[in-house]
Amino acid sequence: MAEIQRRKTPTVKIGHVRMGWEVPVVVQSMTNTDTADVEGTIEQVAALALAGSELVRVTVNNEDAAAAVPHIVEGLEKRGLRVPIVGDFHYNGHILLKKYPATARALAKYRINPGNVSIGRRDDDNFRIMVECAVENRKPVRIGVNWGSLDQALLTRMMDENSKRPEPMPAREVMIEAMIASALNSAAAAEHYGLGHDMIILSAKVSGVRDLLDVYSKLAERCDYALHLGLTEAGMGSKGLIASTAGLAPLLLAGIGDTIRVSLTPKPGGDRTEEVQAAQQILQSLSIRSFMPQVTSCPGCGRTTSTYFQELAEQIQSYLRTSMPEWRKKYAGVEDLKLAVMGCVVNGPGESKHANLGISLPGTFEEPKAPVYVDGKLYTTLRGDTIVAEFKQILDRYVESHYGKKSVELIGA
Repeated sequence: MAEIQRRKTPTVKIGHVRMGWEVPVVVQSMTNTDTADVEGTIEQVAALALAGSELVRVTVNNEDAAAAVPHIVEGLEKRGLRVPIVGDFHYNGHILLKKYPATARALAKYRINPGNVSIGRRDDDNFRIMVECAVENRKPVRIGVNWGSLDQALLTRMMDENSKRPEPMPAREVMIEAMIASALNSAAAAEHYGLGHDMIILSAKVSGVRDLLDVYSKLAERCDYALHLGLTEAGMGSKGLIASTAGLAPLLLAGIGDTIRVSLTPKPGGDRTEEVQAAQQILQSLSIRSFMPQVTSCPGCGRTTSTYFQELAEQIQSYLRTSMPEWRKKYAGVEDLKLAVMGCVVNGPGESKHANLGISLPGTFEEPKAPVYVDGKLYTTLRGDTIVAEFKQILDRYVESHYGKKSVELIGA
């Protein structure tokens, strides 16, 4: 596979995390707790960080939330978690950052929505004050345009100008141009107020896939700022996953994007870390980054009326996810491991040979045996009721022998 040529952008430092074309695409997420709930927010940030989120954004919408931020950062540090915390500001960020200087210092980055501050109006003090706080505290800023809260004065002016053209553009194109203008004009204003070019990240989020592709493609052509990608309000379940993948994948393959978030709507009481796993899987499926060993498994057909291979695939996937926090510390490169769990003789042996470690379970009416392949060669054949336990043992030995500091022989280990 040809290497992706990333669009060249400045390196932005966000706490200990770096973002830009010289470093891998960064995964981020956002809490949905009440930020004023210090312990609850610490718990969710910790879960997101342990799942692999490299930046976590929190809402800072009132004084209680602002007062809580330093305690949240301190609580995470006590747990040994250094994940940078990003403050999400709307409407009153200029007030909160000035009134709570400890919060301004504790946050690793500020997110400003141009549509919800005074930028572009006669008096842009709100925007200016926030930028000056960022400059004073040496914090980068994401200027995050969202079509749900686009500067209406800007949009109205551009719509009026468009209507006077001999051949007016469609309203959709004017909307996209207004989003790009909002982002670039705000970035220029931020630099005017003292924020460095390499301290600015831009985003222009929409909820339609084709709109996402168009707005980011055009924005990338017109600037070299680092870009945060995401389909805003992506939705729930398969809709959110598929739409986010459809929108992000073409941009990432084109070298556009320095950080991503998959904005899934969780089920009530659902696991917020699903959005982190989704973002990681998009990057890994595109061979941009590796996070977890990958399991190839067949969808099943009339040859696989038993659910045994499905159960094994699920158990192995779960085993990998629970093992990775410890494996990641001990076994460098283990995230590149490839496994195959197949359900019959048609593609089972062949697919298993393409993996580092593969097992081909017997299909309907096939002989009750499961050949195991290691790096393309038949290693052993498993039978009986202990196939799952024996395969996990082989997996553990493979990881130790190929990724451990002291390599040992797989056979007999």
